[in-house]
Amino acid sequence: MQVLLDGRDAASLARELAVPRVLLLARVPSTMDVAHAAAAEGASAGTLVVADTQTAGRGRGGRRWASAAGSGIWLTLIERPDDAEALSVLSLRLGLAAAPVLERWAGDRVQLKWPNDLMVRGRKLAGILVEARWRDSRAEWVAIGMGVNVAVPDDSAVAGLPGATTRAEVLAELVPAVRAAVRLRGLLTMSELEAWAARDFGAGKSCSAPVHGEVVGIDASGALLVAAAGEPAPRAFRDGSLLFEAHRS
Repeated sequence: MQVLLDGRDAASLARELAVPRVLLLARVPSTMDVAHAAAAEGASAGTLVVADTQTAGRGRGGRRWASAAGSGIWLTLIERPDDAEALSVLSLRLGLAAAPVLERWAGDRVQLKWPNDLMVRGRKLAGILVEARWRDSRAEWVAIGMGVNVAVPDDSAVAGLPGATTRAEVLAELVPAVRAAVRLRGLLTMSELEAWAARDFGAGKSCSAPVHGEVVGIDASGALLVAAAGEPAPRAFRDGSLLFEAHRS
């Protein structure tokens, strides 16, 4: 049976999004797994995997969740970048690219929570996961996973895109923005750091992880900067999760 997304088949989506191929699937455990398998078989940069339903969607730290049919955009994009510095900040750069796109439909400011969440009114709207596969010291490919909540109940703990938003119209703007971010080189620029600061969900909040302290921001390497009590300068963290103190979350 042919799979459609908002009335578009895979070939139509590929033309609209200007990508070489779209793998449009009704139901998969994870689009990331499908993308890695396709990349290993030689899928070209820009190949896009989109599923209507995920039964074992994957996030940072091996977290898994179900992604219900019709409720969001569940995708993985295959890219083959050649800049190791840019790859180290790619997740943050993707958030910077996606936030203004999603803001068009979100009905409010889209903020960025280090390292990979997009937030609206304190609730998660979207998440990003970047996984690379390496040969020797070079990345053979990168799988860029994104999940965007679209249709969610009013009482949901997550944010969505209200109104008659279609997944196809969001993809039409989101995919080009993501692909443009992948083409950028080097570490984060001053303008990117300023853009992050303008959307920083954590800045000024008290956190309990990765250390107890107050979130300051990020640096050009994408590290989270936290001012810990009694320490003369903020500490930089490149791994882990940002958890807020209960009374400030």
